[in-house]
Amino acid sequence: MAMIGSAETGQPTINDVAAHAGVSKKTVSRVINGSPLLTDATRAKVKQSIEALGFVPNPQARALAFGRNFMIVLLHDNPNAQTVLNFQSGILQAIGNTDLALAVRPVDRSSPAMLDDIREFLEKQRPLGVLLLPPISENDDIARLCTAQGVRYVRVGSAVLDDADHCVASNDREMVAAACRSLIAAGHRSIGFVRGPAGFRSALERETGFRDAIAEAGIRHDPALVFQGNYRFRSGQDAGRALLAVTPPPTAILASNDEMAAGLLYVALERGIKVPQELSIIGFDDSPTASHIWPALSTVRWPILEMGELAARKLVRDFLPGEDKADLPVTLNSTFIERDSVAPPQPSRT
Repeated sequence: MAMIGSAETGQPTINDVAAHAGVSKKTVSRVINGSPLLTDATRAKVKQSIEALGFVPNPQARALAFGRNFMIVLLHDNPNAQTVLNFQSGILQAIGNTDLALAVRPVDRSSPAMLDDIREFLEKQRPLGVLLLPPISENDDIARLCTAQGVRYVRVGSAVLDDADHCVASNDREMVAAACRSLIAAGHRSIGFVRGPAGFRSALERETGFRDAIAEAGIRHDPALVFQGNYRFRSGQDAGRALLAVTPPPTAILASNDEMAAGLLYVALERGIKVPQELSIIGFDDSPTASHIWPALSTVRWPILEMGELAARKLVRDFLPGEDKADLPVTLNSTFIERDSVAPPQPSRT
């Protein structure tokens, strides 16, 4: 009877599985690596042998055979740490029952060497795939670089950036318009807006939604009621000081994310302005900040965790156990969450 197990470790090997299943070593390797070039019967037979022998695939050997490390990389240059963490959580939910690992790699989109740095990283690390968060997901050159390197990629954004296999999007413009309409329905006509960072597609989509809603209501666009923010708390404070100094001040302000909305709330309370009685505020993201501060923020819930999970599934769907091979969606819809930071304007402030 042939000995089962490596002479060094005593553990069953891929050769043992092949002999037990009556197939070639290459067939076992294909099963382990999720190759579609097998019948269901062959796949089931090999998996039964793997289970019977207690075989655990060697990740280094798999990487050598596959020509890639079993690692996916999140590339980002996003100033909002909560966005990155939430997206990362979604990725980990998708790959939690696999041999895949996640690496997070910040980059500097303002650097002229960014593309060279990414190319060098991909050549050295040879990851299975790359997930791209905004704003660098909006850079077509990075997508082309991944293709040239033979690295899978999926781009995430506030609008459709690529074909269905390489993109996950949200409907930011539509939902900011809906949030602004809720202010208009409450009676607000003087509405301030805090932009996201210049050069971000999310900032453009959200501002366009705001402009669409006020134009639809016949409200004149007033540049004095628009402030350039950067998705950080301090810029929300700066926006609050600038917008509340306008004469007359707005009765409502819509911020492009919750962190800036929290900065607005800080300045309002600092100045004795009651929210929502004297000033209504709406954010975007539905981050923990939105529900933890008082009054709790009305906001648009951006499904960033679900977008992370969907993007990871698109990237490595052939490695996920039991993954449905049907087409996965491109767009995940945001939702408007009404809380305590919006009320009709007081007559003296309309």
